[in-house]
This record gives sequence, C-alpha cells and structure tokens, in this order.
Amino acid sequence: MPKVLMYTTRVCPYCQMALHLLKKKGVEVEKVRVDEDAARRREMKERLPGATTVPQIFIGDRHIGGYRELAQLDAQGELDTLLER
Repeated sequence: MPKVLMYTTRVCPYCQMALHLLKKKGVEVEKVRVDEDAARRREMKERLPGATTVPQIFIGDRHIGGYRELAQLDAQGELDTLLER
C-alpha cells in the first residue's frame, strides 16, 4: 500500500471526513498539521503553489486534492485501485 500523506489542521471538518473515509479503507494516514508548524505550511505551499486550503492529500507521489476529490475517486471505484499500488 502506498504512503498516504495529508496536510491538515486541527479544526478542519473536511480533513476529518477524509480521515474517516481513509480509515474505513484501513489506511494509515501521515497527518501534517500546518496550523502548528510554519515550516510544514511552507512545505505544502512549495509543493502545491497556490494551495491555501486543507486537506491536501497525496497517495504516494500523486496529489489527489481535497476531500471532494478523494470522495469522487471513491465513488468512481478508483480509490481502491490507487491504494493497492
């Protein structure tokens, strides 16, 4: 299973929904709290120019986007395939 990384904050409801969906799939998520670490926020902005919202989700090296994109992949049956690689 590829590494799943999510840039997040403590109070983000979309982050919580994304974590819940991934947990249902049995996925362990590396959470990067950008509200507590300015260096990690800069890292997110360098990695994703123009990104100002969370969650920002990566599966392996592929940027998925936020919760809506993650849920769309799941609805289309593509999320399981990405998680199997």
